[in-house]
Amino acid sequence: MKLLCIWVARLWFRFRAFNVDVLRTPGPVLLIPNHVSWLDWMFLGSVLEDDWKFVTSATTAEASWIHRKMMINSRTFPVDTSSPYAAKHMAQFLAKGGRLVLFAEGRISLSGSLMKLFDGTGFLIHRTGARVITCYLRNASRVPFVRHSGWTQWFPRVTAHFSAVLEAPKLTGVSSAVARQRITTWLRDAVLRQQFEVEQEVGPSHVLAAIVEAARSQPGKVVLEDITFTELTFRRLLVGVDVLAGEWRRRMGPPMAPGRVGVLLPNVNSTPVTLFSLWSAGFVPAILNFSSGVPTMLQCTQLAGIRYVITSRAFAEKAKLKLEPFTSAGIELIYLEDVRKGITTGIRLAALWRQTWSCGQGLVPVQLPDQQRAQPAVILFTSGSEGVPKGVELTQGNLLANLRQVLGVLDVTDHERFFSAMPLFHSFGLMAGLIVPMTRGFYTFLYPSPLHYRVVPAAVYDKVCTVMFGTNTFLNGYARRANPYDFNSVKFLVAGAEKIQEATSNTWARKFGVRLLEGYGATECSPAICLNTRLDLKFGSVGRFLPGIEWRVEPVDGVAEGGRLLVRGPNVMRGYLNAEADAKFKQLQGWYDTGDIVRVDEEGFVFILGRLKRFAKVSGEMVSLTAVEDALGGAFPQYGNRCEVAVVTRPDEDKGEVLIAVTNEPRLTLEDLRGVIKARGLTNLCVPRELKFLREIPKLGTGKINHRELQAQIVPS
Repeated sequence: MKLLCIWVARLWFRFRAFNVDVLRTPGPVLLIPNHVSWLDWMFLGSVLEDDWKFVTSATTAEASWIHRKMMINSRTFPVDTSSPYAAKHMAQFLAKGGRLVLFAEGRISLSGSLMKLFDGTGFLIHRTGARVITCYLRNASRVPFVRHSGWTQWFPRVTAHFSAVLEAPKLTGVSSAVARQRITTWLRDAVLRQQFEVEQEVGPSHVLAAIVEAARSQPGKVVLEDITFTELTFRRLLVGVDVLAGEWRRRMGPPMAPGRVGVLLPNVNSTPVTLFSLWSAGFVPAILNFSSGVPTMLQCTQLAGIRYVITSRAFAEKAKLKLEPFTSAGIELIYLEDVRKGITTGIRLAALWRQTWSCGQGLVPVQLPDQQRAQPAVILFTSGSEGVPKGVELTQGNLLANLRQVLGVLDVTDHERFFSAMPLFHSFGLMAGLIVPMTRGFYTFLYPSPLHYRVVPAAVYDKVCTVMFGTNTFLNGYARRANPYDFNSVKFLVAGAEKIQEATSNTWARKFGVRLLEGYGATECSPAICLNTRLDLKFGSVGRFLPGIEWRVEPVDGVAEGGRLLVRGPNVMRGYLNAEADAKFKQLQGWYDTGDIVRVDEEGFVFILGRLKRFAKVSGEMVSLTAVEDALGGAFPQYGNRCEVAVVTRPDEDKGEVLIAVTNEPRLTLEDLRGVIKARGLTNLCVPRELKFLREIPKLGTGKINHRELQAQIVPS
């Protein structure tokens, strides 16, 4: 039987296994593989010694002649899954030095991603002290014998990657129930970490290569659509990339270091084609934030050393952007309308011929994997809410790492449909709205503005989108205008970029029946750091740290709870373009100082207490302005859903600083604020001493409050 397994696995699936020496580890030991196909037992059986036994349901063991044959050869350990003694029997076998293969998910994955692990596995490990080996069956989800309804291949290349021997944490002073839950969580983290590390080692080393890999599997699939209702299949996308890459080489010549090219475009199909074609031609796109205004954009181009900016006349006219300062500064504007005129039918047909037969071959710059990962991928600019925007340089390796971190924890299927209204100049929009769907082959509808609160819900409904994302401000706006059925198709609603208010979560849960998954990140981290998932969810937190991210919390004087968060990982940027900021970053030797005060609970969930720069010292005590805003946000339904409250400070001789509340609702009173603060259990120090009215509270392009501008308006220097 083992020889048959070896022959089929190697001949049909070019199967190879790595780190197989670890399988000689004596018992008690558990082998925990991911479970994605009916052939998983065959791949594992081809490399395991005969004394390893597969835990299986006693009913399943009699399901077919293959299972009965395995029973005869004593390769299975059948258990009655309905019996409370099943775990006890496995524990007894392990206690005698046994070695078991246990599919801890309990079933074949319905998505191809890791599903929940039954906590009986944690009980076994805790009870027996068994060591653990995890196994990642890479690409096994693409064999024809699966339960998910996504795409498959007849002969995909399958590999098995075995981890080193792992020892579970020794837990004392906790109940058995707590111990099994914590060890199960530890095991899931270990499985996800191994999968992430394997993908980092053997997966594509360039984002464009990952897109090409997805395109080869389904070249005719529609993956992009915009408000012109123009659909792009993978093949048409690659043809466009091929054609434009040739145009950039012709117009701008060979890339000269640093090779940065400005991109000033909205969320339309031509934007991703432009970004990918710049990569193909060897250039580094620097995506400009058009909501920041021409003077700020000009600052950014000078910081990045940009000589060319790719834009569109139609977009500039519609957005009322006066671009003359760019040309006055010696920057050449390349309009897509002019580029299209120079593309002949012959050029298009030649590119179509190449991509029909090669499907991406030749589009990815040829370099060694390590060189590709280190290649600069994009320049993004921070919001500038606390000063002059900083230029953040992210590499191909940074983007790929964050992509794999996010996909590792989200149980998405091949049939997801993304709605992307967050602008691509924002790291959240770039990663969640473009890189994630393009590298997995998901359909994506690009919408040019997240501010169209009436239109967005209707578009999500019309396109039957299952994944959408946004900030608290935008999600509140959609909820006010949407019909309760507009978001009926949404499975994943991911929120970030600003603190999510409790009222926002409640509205989406009660009106639309959608769970809001709050995450946390920073442009410098590509951007995701933490994320709540449908499996790991705790209200009020921003989730648990993603695989491959190291973290530490440093104490801060005057802050009694939590501390300053620093993170490190392959998703953290190469550095800043700003010399002073980059020097400070380099001093931390790979660690990124988020500037946020956080608390991490015993289960690993992260709670954001506020930015260090947004703490005020009132009567010698540190007060989080973010916490005050969060308490006041959505607390005044009597004044309508548009009522907003922001908090700034001014110096005070007696108290050090005092809080000033700013609202767009003229009927709001200080007494209203005092009542809410008291009801939320906050101290009297958190009560604003003044209340100012502004018709419009200034916002950034991402929807976040522009506290820097607000402070300047309320408390002029």
